[in-house]
Amino acid sequence: MGAVKALYMYKSEITDYDTTHGSAFDRGSADSYYNRGRNPHKGGSGGTMGWNEIKDLTPAEVEAYNAGYDWNEHFGDKKDWS
Repeated sequence: MGAVKALYMYKSEITDYDTTHGSAFDRGSADSYYNRGRNPHKGGSGGTMGWNEIKDLTPAEVEAYNAGYDWNEHFGDKKDWS
């Protein structure tokens, strides 16, 4: 299981997030990368969470999704569609 220490901008603290493929953090960073709006979920990408999107998230999973989105907005890049 992957983990990342990320500064969650809204809470100003360092938190360990599960970054495995399909996790809420991973899906947040992917949504940012592909220039999609925020839509908290996990799964839906194959990997360890399966192909079905799971939108019934705990508050901690919503936080992880937003942290992944914010992390990519700040440190990541964007898909070049050209």
